[in-house]
Amino acid sequence: MANKIKIDNLLLKRQKRKATKKHEPKKVPCRILIVCEGQRTEPNYFRKFRVEENSRFVYEVKCEGKGVNTLSVVDAAIARKKEAGRLTPYDSVWAVFDRDGFPKERFNAAIEKAKAHGIEVAWSNEAFELWYLYHFLNRTTAMRREEYEMAISDAVNVSGKWKGKKPYRYAKNDERNYEIMTNCGNREQAINWAQRQHEKFDGQRYAEHNPCTLVYKLVLQLLNRDKAFINQVMEKIQERM
Repeated sequence: MANKIKIDNLLLKRQKRKATKKHEPKKVPCRILIVCEGQRTEPNYFRKFRVEENSRFVYEVKCEGKGVNTLSVVDAAIARKKEAGRLTPYDSVWAVFDRDGFPKERFNAAIEKAKAHGIEVAWSNEAFELWYLYHFLNRTTAMRREEYEMAISDAVNVSGKWKGKKPYRYAKNDERNYEIMTNCGNREQAINWAQRQHEKFDGQRYAEHNPCTLVYKLVLQLLNRDKAFINQVMEKIQERM
């Protein structure tokens, strides 16, 4: 009798698994391309990023570091989008670049050109490191890019979460930057502060929006929390059916 009960239970479990699998929604593929101005700083961060999936999406994220200037990185993103074409289209293409010392007209033009070609832009004024700094403090006043290194170093050391034998010193191309900022800082806080600062600005004079970074928008998309993007992908899937 005991053996029969065990067999019956086993059959019930198998049937339950089959029924659950049958009712599970199919995974929806989602392709994201990130084209970066820097060859190492931004790619090192985004390549370590682990996309968080919900029950519907399977993400394929590709990150390319170009080592070119603002307009060139936008041109590269446009070219890669065209190359993908209709056969293997990307659901979103991002251009990631900084203001640096580029003339304001060139910086503004790069952003407008990206928008005109359907390229998302995660720009930072003045530097990508502003995103890192927001993991620790709410920066609302402009600072020179050479000041970021000391500010981030101090913030990590003051956090009390740095486990290194020596005091931490920020290095632009350190492959551990993703882990350091995520573990020693607070990403949710960074998203909130970056968004709040961005919303203070208006108009198309982006070069004057300082400090400001739109990296938080790309991060929200990678965290599967961009509702508009999710709806957009689902609409595309329905159109193909």
